[in-house]
Amino acid sequence: MTTPLTARGSFLRGANHRLIEPPTPTTSQSHRRRVTVTCSVTPPSQYSPIITRRSASISAFLFFIASSSHSNCTLSLLNLFNNLVRIYLTCFVNLKCTDADASPFDKYVKRKKLEPLEAYVPAVLLSQDQFKDLEKSLELEQPRYDESRSLLRSGPAASLRVNIRAVAQYANDSGKGKVASDAVDQCLRALEDLDSLLLHALRKDPGASVESMKGKITVAIGALDNLLQTVPSAILDKGKAIAEAYRTPSYEEESNMLQQSDPEIRRLEAIL
Repeated sequence: MTTPLTARGSFLRGANHRLIEPPTPTTSQSHRRRVTVTCSVTPPSQYSPIITRRSASISAFLFFIASSSHSNCTLSLLNLFNNLVRIYLTCFVNLKCTDADASPFDKYVKRKKLEPLEAYVPAVLLSQDQFKDLEKSLELEQPRYDESRSLLRSGPAASLRVNIRAVAQYANDSGKGKVASDAVDQCLRALEDLDSLLLHALRKDPGASVESMKGKITVAIGALDNLLQTVPSAILDKGKAIAEAYRTPSYEEESNMLQQSDPEIRRLEAIL
């Protein structure tokens, strides 16, 4: 049976019409394009100042996942992302709890093996003497504030921060951590204020008076006394003996000092 030409033309036109017709989206395709992603993990409100910094990147990541055309891949990525968020929040909360439960004295000392307590006490005592000498230098008619600042950073005072923290750590181990930590705080704060006053005095600031500087020195020395009261008496007596030996010059040192101070001795040495 043969088809007439007119019928053939109608059939071809119908076929062409069907070919150029845009395909109708199926229900499954429409569903994949409308994937909505929600995250059930909400950061705790007390940590919102830190977590919200990452909110933009999290939203962008979720939007990227939502735009994926493969539902299986989307679900896998969502599960991975939720697991990562849970791990992050767990570690963050544990870290905060650890910091909250830690000893208040932990901020002072790096956790490393300390020398025996006897090694720190003499240096603290000599630092006290150094601050007393600094106070006397401020009583001059024209104090040298630059030299006073240098004195805070030289000799035993240069390592005072390390020494008092070590002494306070021993006090903390013996149950006197609160007194020791308060003394360390008070001493360091007074020395920082003293250094600031000396700097302002160098800049001719009338508000930086000598009396205020002496007051800061008195506070620092008193704080060191409070810290040394936490040291066992036997160790403190031993430290005082060592510090006294440092203060007392030997016979050879005294001879050298006399020779340098007496011009007659220097002239005789030159003749000989």
